[in-house]
Amino acid sequence: MVSKMFRSRTIAAGIAVLALGLAACSSGDSGDAETAGGDSGDGGAITVGFSQVGSESGWRAANTKSIQDALTAEAGFDLSFSDAQQKQENQIQAIRSYIAQGVQYIAFSPVVESGWDSVLEEAKDAGIPVILTDRAVDSEDTSLYVTFIGSDFVEEGKRIGDWVSENLGTEPINVVELQGTTGSAPAIDRKTGFEDAIAGNDNISVIASETGNFTRAEGKTVMEGFLQAYPDIDVVYAHNDDMGLGAIEAIKAAGKVPGKDIKVVTIDGVKDGMTALAAGEINYIVECNPLLGPDLAEIIKTLESGGTVEPRIVTQDEAFDQAGAQAVLADREY
Repeated sequence: MVSKMFRSRTIAAGIAVLALGLAACSSGDSGDAETAGGDSGDGGAITVGFSQVGSESGWRAANTKSIQDALTAEAGFDLSFSDAQQKQENQIQAIRSYIAQGVQYIAFSPVVESGWDSVLEEAKDAGIPVILTDRAVDSEDTSLYVTFIGSDFVEEGKRIGDWVSENLGTEPINVVELQGTTGSAPAIDRKTGFEDAIAGNDNISVIASETGNFTRAEGKTVMEGFLQAYPDIDVVYAHNDDMGLGAIEAIKAAGKVPGKDIKVVTIDGVKDGMTALAAGEINYIVECNPLLGPDLAEIIKTLESGGTVEPRIVTQDEAFDQAGAQAVLADREY
């Protein structure tokens, strides 16, 4: 393994996966792959097929840009990119298209955790290493992919829960939760981490929890329903900034002041979310860094040269209160 690899990341403990072991053993309406470069192998470039979840949020847009900026022809890649529009069937179709194209590597951010074994078996049988980015799968057969790179979603939820417990849970409070896409790894894990963190605090009651699909529009709609059903909401916990920003719109429309009358805590740290935090409309954000492109490129080049990578590579993420957001907002990349 290269000694300076992933200098900006924390490498999880585990047995390294051999790239050669796996080798041996946005957007169209249909989610079909769009080829960004020339024919497979053209000019000696490393051919990569990448299937993105969708374009549901500012975080996802930044993640897509990071990957497309890193896997360029100038950097030695021939990238085919597809947008699954948050539909697993589109993503499976795109992966099968990449297999048919004969790309050298496949990377994707899974829409949901389950239901991938069949198509990943097809990639394995074709000798194409698969890299999971941002989101993991729940397959028991870890030989179906080389590595996962992304954040620890359980830890993100726990950090939010710890902050709420320590800063707001000193008296009885009612929390409503805006969950991410049902069945997705971040939605499952961020809920679990938050629940684990507040379990010992009897002052905190989660009175409602509903999916907003990681979108600002659905976050607003769900929050409108919460406000009608529950007159005494103290805190909104949103699984991402966009849903939190939608909730803020609903809170304002209801004649309340976000960040004061109703506290708002979110995960991601995109520019719009950080702007709202700096203005006091969000109270706390745990970052989920979307800029995975450079590390994905380095992983692929390491594998291509015969090197090995860890099976799980966890990004280093920050957390921000209002003062912290004000200090970094001007230089925020996303």
